[in-house]
Amino acid sequence: MSTPEMTAKHRIAVIAGDGIGVEVVPAAIACLERIAELHSLALEFTYFDWGSEYYLQHGRMMPEDGLEQLARHDAVFLGAVGSPEVPDTESLWGLLIPIRREFRQYINLRPVKTLDGVASPLASKEPIDILIVRENNEGEYSEVGGRAYRGLPNETAVQETIFTRLGVSRAANYAASLASARTGRLTSATKSNGIIHTMPFWDEVVAETAAKFPGVTVTHELVDALAAHLVLKPWTLDVIVASNLLGDILSDLGSSVTGSIGLAPSANLNPEGDFPSLFEPVHGSAPDIAGRNLANPVGQIWSGAMMLDHLGHPEAAAHLQSAFESVLREGLGTRDVGGPSTTTEFTAAVLAAIDVIDAVTAINANPAGKPAAAPAS
Repeated sequence: MSTPEMTAKHRIAVIAGDGIGVEVVPAAIACLERIAELHSLALEFTYFDWGSEYYLQHGRMMPEDGLEQLARHDAVFLGAVGSPEVPDTESLWGLLIPIRREFRQYINLRPVKTLDGVASPLASKEPIDILIVRENNEGEYSEVGGRAYRGLPNETAVQETIFTRLGVSRAANYAASLASARTGRLTSATKSNGIIHTMPFWDEVVAETAAKFPGVTVTHELVDALAAHLVLKPWTLDVIVASNLLGDILSDLGSSVTGSIGLAPSANLNPEGDFPSLFEPVHGSAPDIAGRNLANPVGQIWSGAMMLDHLGHPEAAAHLQSAFESVLREGLGTRDVGGPSTTTEFTAAVLAAIDVIDAVTAINANPAGKPAAAPAS
């Protein structure tokens, strides 16, 4: 084991949420606590029982002062939100979206990477290593719009897409920063042949922003063609920047072509550090397997590694990532990736791997910046 990192204390707000969230969050926290012990980190976890059960009891997903409570922390660690008993509009707009917007988490970062021991549905064995940067505060997920003439034959629904120069440029700037530290290849998802106002504006601002980064080349790819690209030759892609809706869809597709959506992590980032960032797996609450000890905890554990990296501990993050990757490499994944393990068995294997993997080996396998791949703010 290498020399431990300088002792640091971080306050982490934990919302396990619903469904398999209450299974994968404890699994990830057990791994985080072990990593923290080995790297002399003090992680102080505060648990909040917010989510769909809270909604059914109180008529809201979190208390009125919920955001104020979360603001006292350095990061938020979220499991999954969603229940058949609660409309998705209530669960999403009552918890996750207010956190993203109040805390200006305008970057949603989602790594897409093939992992040894996990079979991809693709015939090719070329390694995939993509970072998807999704604009996280505006775009298609705006609150502007409404319904008229409800219940009548001419009932009408209007939903406005909002792109601002600030919103597009800061997402493009973040993505170009990542690309400049990797291969220099940036792909921008667009649909400017069919969406006449907002998407050409997106293209213009992305191009202007990327031009400020020497060595970065931006390619504008229509989203339908880019979706096909992600299936046919994903190994030729490096960093993708996309609007809120397009990034949401493309990242789910990306995680699927690497083997399972249960593997995919994500970070909702306030890069400046003025507010806490939020870390969560891409998968949902999966009520069909909840409580059966079948959930894949990799997405949650990997999100924990991204959290450590964001908090300034790349060596600890790389150690944790190498540990779960080594367990997958041994073929001990959960059933969704063709392995034999239950949630608890996989977690136990990761904990054992943490103890035997040397931190120097881990950082060499996952160089600084790889777990979260976030440029310094």
